[in-house]
Amino acid sequence: MHDAHHRYPPPPSAAELGIKEPTHRPGQLRTGDDLPKLKRFRFQLLADHVTRVVAPCRVADIGGGKGLLAYLLMNAGYQATVIDPQRQSLPDKYKDLVTGRQVRIPPGSVVPHRTCPFVADMAVDFDLLIGMHAHGCNFQIIDAAAASRKSFLLLPCCVIDEPAVPPHGTHWLLWLASHAERRGFNPHFFRLNFKGQNIGLYAASA
Repeated sequence: MHDAHHRYPPPPSAAELGIKEPTHRPGQLRTGDDLPKLKRFRFQLLADHVTRVVAPCRVADIGGGKGLLAYLLMNAGYQATVIDPQRQSLPDKYKDLVTGRQVRIPPGSVVPHRTCPFVADMAVDFDLLIGMHAHGCNFQIIDAAAASRKSFLLLPCCVIDEPAVPPHGTHWLLWLASHAERRGFNPHFFRLNFKGQNIGLYAASA
């Protein structure tokens, strides 16, 4: 039974997730690129991560909102489509985190968009299913990827609107990973450098 008020146990450590922590000397202050970015930069950070782990392919940006992630991936050579029941316009600009400059998105720019909820049958049209803070879609994405033998990348937010909640004492992230393993995946955790829930889960096609 769904429980929107499920309380998480303490988050797992980086070691439990298999994530290598940045090395800092005791008392050493973080500077420059080591400093966590604001949450609004998560699209740029995730786009950069995708380009590092997955070659250009067909990407479904599930619950993609305004489409900035899809836009950035398209500029990097990917075929990206937003799947979201609500169609929104691209933002006017975004910050390039490498140069630090504001980049204007040309007026009239659009990304491919399916104005509907994601359903499992859509997975056959893509190679990689992405869900970044996609409420209620994480289990569905994993199951769809397993059924269609696709890769997935999740940056889960919370358990709200998912079909079930973790058992007592099990953290949501570890529970998602165990579900992916049961579906035949070998998932890996990663961390993006922004403030907030910045732990993601990636698995290549099973």
